[in-house]
Amino acid sequence: MGRIWVCKCGYIKWWHGVVFSSENSQHISDWYTFSHIIHGFGFYTLLWFFFRRMSLSLRLVIATMLETAWEVLENTAMVIQRYREVTISLDYFGDSILNSTMDTLAMVAGFILACRLPVWLVLTLTIIMEVGVAYFIRDNLILNIIMLIYPFQALLRWQAGG
Repeated sequence: MGRIWVCKCGYIKWWHGVVFSSENSQHISDWYTFSHIIHGFGFYTLLWFFFRRMSLSLRLVIATMLETAWEVLENTAMVIQRYREVTISLDYFGDSILNSTMDTLAMVAGFILACRLPVWLVLTLTIIMEVGVAYFIRDNLILNIIMLIYPFQALLRWQAGG
């Protein structure tokens, strides 16, 4: 698919917090890492609800396959173009392979946390991450889903700082 292994900048950072940057989604972690942790929470919950009798390890394999499928889809020309058209990600050109791999590992971490933590704490962490990311970058998992499915111009203006 033409994805680069690491950032074209030539170095690797543990954290890249500048959303409006060509380095976003190119390093080990960024603001969207929190969304992938929440993916893990959600996959654990859905797979537990629908496939309770299935082994935990098999549910984790399925969750990892779902996350990997999303990473591939997210980096197709069609989805990249959609991000550019209807979200604040005007300079988005896809994730590096390093970032996609780390996003998948963040989902695994979220899955394991959801498996081990009480439900109230998983819900609290989800709310904290969603509200925190929305506060700092005017984007998060819920807003991303809304804007990809049915974009609102007022929401786009707010995300752009208007």
